[in-house]
Amino acid sequence: MENFVVSARKYRPITFDTVVGQKSITSTLKNAIKNNHLAQAFLFCGPRGVGKTTCARILSKTINCQNIKDNMEACDECESCTSFNNSASFNIHELDAASNNSVDDIRNLVEQVRIPPQVGKYKIYIIDEVHMLSLAAFNAFLKTLEEPPAYAKFILATTEKHKIIPTILSRCQIFDFKRISIDDIAKHLQFIAQSENVKAEQDALHIIAQKADGALRDALSMFDQIVSFSGGDVNYKNVIENLNVLDYDYYFRIIDAILAKDITQCLLIINDIIDNGFDGQHFIIGMGEHLRNLLVCKNEASLKLLEVGENIREKYTQQSQNCDTKFLLETLEINNRCDVNYKNSNNKRLHLELSLMQMCSIDGTQKKKDGSKPIQIKAIPKPEARKETSPAPKPEEKKEVSSTPTHEAKHEIAASPIQPTATSEPKPPSYEKKVEEGKSPIVEEPKPETTSAPKTKIPSSFSIKDFNKKKEEDNNTQVSQEDLSNLPEDDFKQEKLDEVWTSYLHSLKSSLPGFSSALLKYKPVLKEDFVIEFNIDNKIIANDHINIADMQGHLKEQLNNFKISLKPVVVDKKEQQTAYTDKEKFEQMAEKNPEILNLKNKLDLEIDF
Repeated sequence: MENFVVSARKYRPITFDTVVGQKSITSTLKNAIKNNHLAQAFLFCGPRGVGKTTCARILSKTINCQNIKDNMEACDECESCTSFNNSASFNIHELDAASNNSVDDIRNLVEQVRIPPQVGKYKIYIIDEVHMLSLAAFNAFLKTLEEPPAYAKFILATTEKHKIIPTILSRCQIFDFKRISIDDIAKHLQFIAQSENVKAEQDALHIIAQKADGALRDALSMFDQIVSFSGGDVNYKNVIENLNVLDYDYYFRIIDAILAKDITQCLLIINDIIDNGFDGQHFIIGMGEHLRNLLVCKNEASLKLLEVGENIREKYTQQSQNCDTKFLLETLEINNRCDVNYKNSNNKRLHLELSLMQMCSIDGTQKKKDGSKPIQIKAIPKPEARKETSPAPKPEEKKEVSSTPTHEAKHEIAASPIQPTATSEPKPPSYEKKVEEGKSPIVEEPKPETTSAPKTKIPSSFSIKDFNKKKEEDNNTQVSQEDLSNLPEDDFKQEKLDEVWTSYLHSLKSSLPGFSSALLKYKPVLKEDFVIEFNIDNKIIANDHINIADMQGHLKEQLNNFKISLKPVVVDKKEQQTAYTDKEKFEQMAEKNPEILNLKNKLDLEIDF
């Protein structure tokens, strides 16, 4: 049975033109050969599997070729090229610095450099993994690397450039190899599949290229593995099954569920992903990439940044049309917070599920099929807030009223026919009966055919910040609706204020201990126009508008004065300096008790600090 040769060795580039994804470096090397501007030392650095050693061998073979072609490629026919192809060249030496990293190994190399080549123009030394050399070996190599013989060339290759000492770097021409793009890897895999008569889907090759992370050698190793697994049929299903890759379909399904605000479906998909052995962190990373790809598809100019197969590209384009840009940005922010806090979470699965629930609660995420803007769902305002915002009826819309309406009845006319919430004041039985029959309790005029009140969808998202903001708006609305001219303004003294103030704060010790303790430290001061000024230690309490508004309302009721207003003042604390030396300790003691200085002066004491 013939020995199997892996694709990474069988299809290793032998000319500059066949090197994948490093066109800028190969063009520079070819121009250097053409213009006879070869440096004495080269340093090829970059990640694994991007062609550093391959380019070093091609460069060594080309500069020793006796019949270089016009395109600066080796002829593969002369004695030097033939011996190199047969691994029998005496002018090209490869040294593994990982196992030959001592001073003695470098000294042996320096001794060999003194011998000129027998065939060809140059003696080339390729030192792979050069960062593994010891510091003493680097220093022993400096002189030879800086002033080698004219026929000696050194090519150093490394994956960790930062470990090489600066004196070595300054003596070399440095070439930084970049990661190979996904499209270049996929095209090269397609070429190998055609050469080996292997049936391969384009989407499957893109998955392999993405998994390789820019390393062509890793991609070729995975390709050989999948060919053996599938028996020569490389398809999308075989690739994701063999490489343990999370399928694109999971992300498309979960985005559809989020757009439909279907929390149950999201939880079922996550359960399916975890049951298949995938880690939650892996899903979060993939979710971020998926959302980024959807954002890229929103603009044709950025569509080229999408590195996937044609079929997957169409799915991304189709789903991006159903997603609003604001939705994608907010979802990306939630996903990023989940990624940052995932490792520190005690219940990781719950942390992931909560993030998906938050994504489902984002409003305005789904567009209509006709391309119109998404419907923004707003919360139902309270009756007090709706009083001012509801438009006044037009003259032609006024209806006859059976009796003179009260203040509450006027309010009912302006409000929309939404059923009152549980917190609203109960209505008389006659009111409920008339509403059930589809008639207005005040207007005696027939209604349209529709008898049921329109249903208003309450948004599923809720936050404490929105609640506090709503509560503050309600307080302001109630104050603005009061007739301030008719409210009482009883006069009171500082003593009465202190009594009510202290009693109220003591009652808050169980529910708001921090707020109560912060305000009990200082006494309030009554100013002109019933302005009560009080001191606090930090700005956090000063910005606590909710609790301060509650306190203000309590004081108004207890003191029977609705003109009262609270004014918090933040106290600037001076930093207390700690006494370290004997002199500082004495000065602090004397500051607290001046009699110590009098005692010192009377006794004529001299203190040795």
